[in-house]
Amino acid sequence: MSTIYDDSLPQQSSRLRLALWGFAGLLLLIPAVAMQFTSEVNWGAEDFIAAAVLIGGAGLGIELAVRLVKSRTAMFALIAGVIGLMLLVWAELAVGIFD
Repeated sequence: MSTIYDDSLPQQSSRLRLALWGFAGLLLLIPAVAMQFTSEVNWGAEDFIAAAVLIGGAGLGIELAVRLVKSRTAMFALIAGVIGLMLLVWAELAVGIFD
């Protein structure tokens, strides 16, 4: 059974990893660009750092799940858990859903 990080396809998997991490970096550029056009987006350095830690942590969690877990079912469950946790933390930071 082949996974997206199969060692038999190192060039293809490295391109996919680069594209996914590039997309994560692109997500950080969206508020920076929006700040140039509207005053409704007002992020400071701490907001960008928090977003980078949140997106980077989720990316690392997903990459670890893909690399270390052999069962596809368990891998997808872990990926869903990582994404769910990231969204929960993001919602708490954004609007304080647990207050």
